[in-house]
Amino acid sequence: MDINNLIEQYGYVALVIGSVAEGETITLLGGVAAHQGLLRFPLVVAAVALGGMIGDQLLYLLGLRFGPALLKRFNKHQKKINRAQRLIQRHPYLFVIGTRFMYGFRIIGPMLIGASRLPPKIFLPLNIIGAIAWALIFTSLGYVGGEVIGPWLHDLDQHLKHWIWVIVFAVAVIAVRLWLKYRDKERE
Repeated sequence: MDINNLIEQYGYVALVIGSVAEGETITLLGGVAAHQGLLRFPLVVAAVALGGMIGDQLLYLLGLRFGPALLKRFNKHQKKINRAQRLIQRHPYLFVIGTRFMYGFRIIGPMLIGASRLPPKIFLPLNIIGAIAWALIFTSLGYVGGEVIGPWLHDLDQHLKHWIWVIVFAVAVIAVRLWLKYRDKERE
């Protein structure tokens, strides 16, 4: 089981799934994998953008369908919600694209946009543009970061089997010591 083969075989699927759920970390790792030559840069950008689009589209649709009812439950944040919805109505282009880059808004942003009743014909193209820009920026950062982390990953891959054996041996020694201690207590 070689980690490089796993990345080459399942990397793009993992990027799509990971970017639906999370985002930046997966995207940066995809850029590192592209730098290492395990994945192709344009396909990493496409996979991450696709996952990001799917995730935000689903959250938008949830907000469109259930948003007003859900938002009523957050009474103490109503001022912030109302302010965000006014911003969405005044600057939909900036808000839809910018939400993807605002820390902490990855999940709530598309739901707020859906709850604000921004039409799908406006959200969808902006979601696509935002996802592509986001994927390109973060994949590029990961690619550049791969220059720094690349040698470390190569060493890790070279020594991974050795470390696994060291860990297994250490766990075995600790387990035997605990068992002997337990056995001695039982005899007393």
